[in-house]
Amino acid sequence: MVVDQEQLIQDWTDWHARREDALRRPYGWLSLTALHWLDAQPQAYPQVPGRWSADTDGVHLYATPADGLTHGGEPIDGEVVMTPQEGAAGLTLLVGERQLEVIQRGGAYALRVRDPQAPTRVGFTGVPAYTPSSRWVIPASFRAYERPQTVAVGAVVPGLVHEQTATGVLRFAVDGVDYALTAFDGGEGELSVLFRDATSGVTTHSGARSLTVGGPDDEGTVVLDFNRAVNLPCAFTEYGTCPLPPPENVLPLAVEAGERRVR
Repeated sequence: MVVDQEQLIQDWTDWHARREDALRRPYGWLSLTALHWLDAQPQAYPQVPGRWSADTDGVHLYATPADGLTHGGEPIDGEVVMTPQEGAAGLTLLVGERQLEVIQRGGAYALRVRDPQAPTRVGFTGVPAYTPSSRWVIPASFRAYERPQTVAVGAVVPGLVHEQTATGVLRFAVDGVDYALTAFDGGEGELSVLFRDATSGVTTHSGARSLTVGGPDDEGTVVLDFNRAVNLPCAFTEYGTCPLPPPENVLPLAVEAGERRVR
């Protein structure tokens, strides 16, 4: 396919600026300062007022107004039980300017702490990336499964398993060699691809990168723009629970495009 290199760079520059602005948000991934896995024993944690535990009913919080915890603008007084959905955005509380996020991952409950003054956010200077190249704007065919499939994938947290909804297979070629990637439901008609390649752990993050792909046209064709491959949160913070790609999404070629490793 023919790609205007000058326009590609301009569009990518605008997109990359928006990407970095999103990372700079006060409670974005750069603001994480802690991740506490909860169990049945009520206990206190650093930076976190109250006492916390978890069981089959959900997450239990025991707090008084003196702890300064609020939810929906109301102070918490006594016991509160919270049941965040598996894999979804967490339930949030505030203490001062810090945000506490209660999440469920792999059937376990955890508590994240987000602080706008986190060193990772305050010291953020941008995300390094390869220079955009038309070489990595590649047409692909998408073949949907008859019905979506639930796929269990590993995570950077040992023992944690994420469930992803796979919708089909993307097939493409680089330098005359054919490759395939399992595509997941990206929401709003888009596809999402988790992948590793020969640059992983060398010039790019060792875990995985993610690529959002627009929905296929009537002929099942999509465009893979690897220039827009992004790091998962775990590239920026040790407090993420990022999924790893399925084995078939580990490419033997070096995808020298998209975001590079940051630490």
